[in-house]
Amino acid sequence: MPSQPKDLNHLFHETLKDIYFAEKQILRALPKLARKANSRQLSQAFEQHRTETEGQIERLEKVFEILGKTPRGKTCDAIIGIIDEGKEVMEDFADSEALDAGLLASAQAVEHYEISRYGTLISWAEQLGLADAVPLLQETLAEEKRTDVLLTKLADVSVNAKAA
Repeated sequence: MPSQPKDLNHLFHETLKDIYFAEKQILRALPKLARKANSRQLSQAFEQHRTETEGQIERLEKVFEILGKTPRGKTCDAIIGIIDEGKEVMEDFADSEALDAGLLASAQAVEHYEISRYGTLISWAEQLGLADAVPLLQETLAEEKRTDVLLTKLADVSVNAKAA
């Protein structure tokens, strides 16, 4: 079987598999973050984002369908590393006032990774003429940006002050 050409189509598909894997890992991590958070508002933010993440995975599956590909993830070392850092924070600061600040910072690292990936995928989808994929990816990018803003507000209004 001939190998797939290393072009933008291939790169788009590989990056789609990367973010699909990442979203599945995030979906698994969010309930634990919600349970560990001391702040009720932070816990609720994690729960809300869990629901959004389920929808994001469904939209990614639609993008795979548009490509005529089976939804499949590819190990994303970046998200594994970010999630592992969050686990370290949970362990190292378990009984600390700074726990929520650390959890929030870990969650924002995830959001920033996702924002970067979705922005790139939108640009490539536009370049490749994947007009049906663009709004699906844009909807997810908008959710990720809203979550990042919400987390920043929580940090500024309550979580960081409590940690200090």
